[in-house]
Amino acid sequence: MRTIQAKILASMLVVIFPAAMFAADTPGAMVYSHGTALVNGNSIARSSALFLGDLVQTRADSVANISATGSSIIVLNDSLVQYEGSRVKLEHGGVTVSTSKLMSARAGLVTVLPATGAPTEFEIRDVDGTVHVTARKGDLTISDSRGVTLLAQGQQTTRDERITQDDAQAPSSGKKKKKSAAGTAPGASGGALNSPIAIGVGGGLIIGGTIWLLTKNDDPVSPVKP
Repeated sequence: MRTIQAKILASMLVVIFPAAMFAADTPGAMVYSHGTALVNGNSIARSSALFLGDLVQTRADSVANISATGSSIIVLNDSLVQYEGSRVKLEHGGVTVSTSKLMSARAGLVTVLPATGAPTEFEIRDVDGTVHVTARKGDLTISDSRGVTLLAQGQQTTRDERITQDDAQAPSSGKKKKKSAAGTAPGASGGALNSPIAIGVGGGLIIGGTIWLLTKNDDPVSPVKP
């Protein structure tokens, strides 16, 4: 029985642990600050790795640049965005997106996506519940509660921000909050179990369990001797 358990734990260690460590150590993008910028509520000096679900916040006198493969996102001043890999979610403020990889942006129920895979540049701002979209280079498709429309290069439009279906199901009052208390970003998202520290601790427990099983004495405890 000890041998079987040891083999099972060893297999888990070989397969799961390296893959999890690789995923945790691979950033989705880099963010560079120009002024004071925060990632998940923590101020960064000049730059920081960015992972899925991370929040980037700028202040009134600062901007930030998110650099991902094939895309560059400028987080305008006094803005809060969440990095979602192939999309950025705008909580408030504005972003300028330059992409050749179909990077999209979402504000409430409004989603802006390049119409083609050609290099595209657009700006999206969320001001008091109104979403302003400008197609600077290339055409855009805009989807909202009314459906999908095309915005040609050089044009701009506005849309009403509506509470998303997911937000409507959550116990909240009125429209979603535009800013968190004390001007800082909400708590870090992206899953604590995916952090390098949590994965390192889990790996240590697996290794410790394997060693314990391999070194455990097979003889049962004597009913006479302790």
